[in-house]
Amino acid sequence: MNVHRLTLGDGCRLAVACDGDPAAPPLILSNSLGTDRAMWAPQVAPLARQFRVIRYDTRGHGASDAPAGAYGLDRLGRDVLELADALGLDRFAFCGLSLGGMTGQWLGVQAPARLTRLVIANSAPYMGPPSGWDARIGVVRGQGMAAIAEAVVERWFTPGFRADPANTAPTLATLLATDPQGYAGCCAAIRDMDLRPLLGLIQTPTLVIGGAQDPATPPEQTAALVEGIAGASCVMLEAAHLSNLEQPAAFTTALLGHLRQG
Repeated sequence: MNVHRLTLGDGCRLAVACDGDPAAPPLILSNSLGTDRAMWAPQVAPLARQFRVIRYDTRGHGASDAPAGAYGLDRLGRDVLELADALGLDRFAFCGLSLGGMTGQWLGVQAPARLTRLVIANSAPYMGPPSGWDARIGVVRGQGMAAIAEAVVERWFTPGFRADPANTAPTLATLLATDPQGYAGCCAAIRDMDLRPLLGLIQTPTLVIGGAQDPATPPEQTAALVEGIAGASCVMLEAAHLSNLEQPAAFTTALLGHLRQG
């Protein structure tokens, strides 16, 4: 694994990790709100056998910078395009989960010529009302990540998976270590997002992965994506929100099955 930090046009530095053959088809993986590139650990080895796997910490997360202020989905999407440009990638496949899936939707609408295939996992085109996000922003800014961490992780995994604390401890630690300023900035991007009128513009071959027991982006949100994106296929996993961690083998199988069609 080759890890480096890339400085974007606005001065924000993104932490980027690359695995696999540099000459292989490129695949960019984008993390969920409150996690970092380590969330993709179960997928890296099988994917890297066939792809140049590029993981990055979304701005505000992990080892990337956490600039002050509210972020927009446009900014998060441009981060990916700048990352791809810096790596010399004209076109790439993209898989994002939750917030990463929202970034993927933006790319599908705004930069279709750059995408070969798209995977949107445990995500939604709209997550209102804005007041709920404003409340969360206020809590993390005022009280820190510990004020929400336990409740958030409960929504990320099913009770059966959470029964063994070892299954969730690394994810909880990452959430607690997330910069509140960066977390709040990304909450603002979700608060202000409404991609529902634009889904019909996505022409990239798309797979939507949902969690049958996901309370954060429930099955009706998965259905909204599938219905809104022409020709999209769908795989539902017996998991909650972080389905790639709860059902890693099934998630990887679905992802590879879609990518191999390209």
